[in-house]
Amino acid sequence: MYPPPAYPPVLPVPADSRPARWAADTVAALREGARLRLDYTARSLWRVDRVIDEIRRDGPPYEAVRRVLRGFGAYAGEVVVRHTGAEWRLTDTDPDPCLRTPDGRLWTPMDEARRAYEGDGSLGVLCREAIGGR
Repeated sequence: MYPPPAYPPVLPVPADSRPARWAADTVAALREGARLRLDYTARSLWRVDRVIDEIRRDGPPYEAVRRVLRGFGAYAGEVVVRHTGAEWRLTDTDPDPCLRTPDGRLWTPMDEARRAYEGDGSLGVLCREAIGGR
């Protein structure tokens, strides 16, 4: 739930960044499939947390929902990007991009989505902490 220490080397994610695409795909899928509208606000992440809770209660194995959770994490990251000016970064320690907020902290929203699925995380809390720390 909390950002990792800022010591891994970080590199910018290319302009055609995948996290933004994953987030947009997630917004479209939820709008069409679940009739849930996501508007890139911090409040919308509490709705995403509830969706993750519902998925967890259904009990699918992690591998069956891994890509969906990655999309939820990317969406949470894009909410933080839009509210703080954070930038997506790549590290040599994690295959998924992380966020660096202007205050220098690193955040791992894809990992947070996985933790939420495991019952030990919240995208709403991650966003509140990332935005509140400006």
